[in-house]
Amino acid sequence: MNLLNLENGIKIIKEARKTTAHSPGVYRMINSNEDVLYVGKAKSLTKRLGSYTNTKSLPYRLCRMVASTVKVEVIITESEVEALLLESSLIKTLKPKYNIVLRDDKSFPYILITSNHKYPRIMKFRGSRSKNGKYFGPFASASAVSQTLNTLHRAFPLRSCSDSIFKNRNRPCLEYQIKRCSAPCVGRISSEDYEKLVKEAADFLRGSSQEAQKRLSRQMTQASENLEFETAASYRDRIRALAHIQAQQIENLYKLGNVDVIAINQLAGQSCVQVFFYRGGHSYGNRSYFPRHSEDSSMAEVLYAFISQFYSDKNAPNTILINVNLPESELIVEALSSKSNFKVQIQKPIRGNKRKLIDDVSRNASEALSRKLAESASHRSLVNQLGKTLQMSKTPERIEVYDNSHISGDNAVGCVIVVGSSGFEKKAYRKYNIKGNRSELNNNKKILGDDYSMLKEVLNRIFSKLKSEKNSVNYTGVWPDLCLIDGGPGHLSVAESTLKTLNISKVKVAAVAKGRDRNAGKETIYISDQEPIALPQKDPVLYFVQRIRDEAHRFAINTHRSRRNRSTLKSALDEIPGIGAARKRALLNHFGSTRVISSVGVKDLEQVEGVSKKIALLIYGYFHDKY
Repeated sequence: MNLLNLENGIKIIKEARKTTAHSPGVYRMINSNEDVLYVGKAKSLTKRLGSYTNTKSLPYRLCRMVASTVKVEVIITESEVEALLLESSLIKTLKPKYNIVLRDDKSFPYILITSNHKYPRIMKFRGSRSKNGKYFGPFASASAVSQTLNTLHRAFPLRSCSDSIFKNRNRPCLEYQIKRCSAPCVGRISSEDYEKLVKEAADFLRGSSQEAQKRLSRQMTQASENLEFETAASYRDRIRALAHIQAQQIENLYKLGNVDVIAINQLAGQSCVQVFFYRGGHSYGNRSYFPRHSEDSSMAEVLYAFISQFYSDKNAPNTILINVNLPESELIVEALSSKSNFKVQIQKPIRGNKRKLIDDVSRNASEALSRKLAESASHRSLVNQLGKTLQMSKTPERIEVYDNSHISGDNAVGCVIVVGSSGFEKKAYRKYNIKGNRSELNNNKKILGDDYSMLKEVLNRIFSKLKSEKNSVNYTGVWPDLCLIDGGPGHLSVAESTLKTLNISKVKVAAVAKGRDRNAGKETIYISDQEPIALPQKDPVLYFVQRIRDEAHRFAINTHRSRRNRSTLKSALDEIPGIGAARKRALLNHFGSTRVISSVGVKDLEQVEGVSKKIALLIYGYFHDKY
């Protein structure tokens, strides 16, 4: 740390403090590259900024931050609660270097009961909650949603089909036959009875499964007394489904309503935060988080930052159970309550069932962190051994693995996966639609089918962009230390010549080729100006190379299949004579997708404006091999 820079940083903060009001707000420390170093909130901005000028009382981490600061930006807010909410939002968006940052920010899935239709649909939903309806969740994973929906459909047979399919049904589907839908599309249930089902399902998701079971039991008895045995049997099946659900309920949590149980554990300067979701006594799954923070951050500081960021884009439940006391807990409770529009409680249980529950979650956090550290240590060891095997001067911090996928040049894609110091960095994966040089021909075929040309194009696009952004191969976190190519000596030659043309020499390149019979375990690694490397079959480095090569292959194949499927669906209508732009638009607007069009009958097709019986027969014949 440069003392001159530290003095300059203190001077800049003092100047900013002179023009700052004694009011709540958010401040940002910014470096010479316009990167935000730190985001903080304060009840009094003047006092908080003043605390950074006394560097003797600051930890070394914040002293480094002050030394890098060249500008301070301030946003004044109405209250400290508003400042806390704004701070959390900015940290999640900007991910400043010196803040505690929640890294995994995937959206959670919910169950949605729509409200824009006479017969509401129940469905899995992920993303911004823009659709009209009632949302239930969050669930920790898509599998937890699917499991709950599977039980719900047996207990409350609501429709799950899209509005376009619902509109064009003329007979019940398979879901009705297996008693997972009441077939409102063809009038097998009245709108009044269907509305009751919707209400019962919503009540169940709020935790009232026992009341629903009692109500169904009374209806089954009544139907049986009226000699309506088929109706009574359907009620019996629904009661069994509810009984299965109740067997999985946690009785002690049933009275608490909606609860999130959050526990943190620290080891070796890293933290794991474990979150368990409970709604109405049901477990909606759990998820582990590993926030980024400095080694001297306490568990209370990390958990405070985690809760602030975690609930910045979602409502908190009625109760949050934690395993450590939070600083400024009253403030965060007020902020969460104002955002959720109901009273939120944060509790640290000290005895009873709640304490047992938080202890269990804390134990899960400890075990998850131990596994993570063990995996990271093993991964770092393997990366280090791979570097030594390839005779690299230092351990590679970033490895990029390249692969491509196509069928005779169609829907060709090039893909890159990234392996960092702690494992696969899936957010850094990239995919490229191969454009090809249309002027070049290879045996009268377009260059798109040539693996070498595809590799050359991908490398050109990646490294040309890197050079234009930063004219230095030492740009940390973006430039790879090692490029692994899925291929043999030819692929290696193409990769090296491409980088040489771009005047890039500091990136190590190696090619990994399978054996003669393409058997795993007989791979050969090719490096320029060295003898090919054939590792022993039980060598851990060989397994590591296979694993990252297979991950690149998986990513490339899935990307290609996705593009091919989109292309197939998009072009299906274009291949039918007589279907122009206007008819295509009318068909898609009426049915919603090509998939639905392929499944409907001739009479349904004739209902579309501009589609005659002759055209309807053509469309139907195309999709049913009668064209």
